[in-house]
Amino acid sequence: MTATYTQHHLTLPSLWRGSHLITDHITSSLPEIRTVRCGLLHLFLQHTSAALTLNENYDPEVRADMSDSLDRIVVEDKGMVGLLTHLLWGGGGGVLFVGRQAHIKSSMIGASVSIPISQGKLALGAWQGIWFLEFRDGKQKRKVVATIQGEKS
Repeated sequence: MTATYTQHHLTLPSLWRGSHLITDHITSSLPEIRTVRCGLLHLFLQHTSAALTLNENYDPEVRADMSDSLDRIVVEDKGMVGLLTHLLWGGGGGVLFVGRQAHIKSSMIGASVSIPISQGKLALGAWQGIWFLEFRDGKQKRKVVATIQGEKS
């Protein structure tokens, strides 16, 4: 058996603000997972105002609860009342007044997940799925670097 490494740059579907299950999109975009006997899939989101995590994949209300809970923990400063101080962002040095809380949420949840691959399948728990969390208003184009390493079947 030979250990191999492959890397792909994926674009996620443009999704509205919220928590979204993307397991099917990831697995359909990476058919070579089926050829890995034992390995690891690492997903890295190339953005600072969104996140990746693993969580419940059955009940969509869990995703709504996650978004609502994060909104209560990190309050959006739409009224510019001084809850958040940073104004500059990486979008060409522009000023962004709405969505500044996205950077804090992104750091809290994280920009990457690693999932074992076993016998050509992601070794997720019975009720686990890959989540993408969009923290900004409007649909954004989001990119993920997917690295697959492991022994081929």
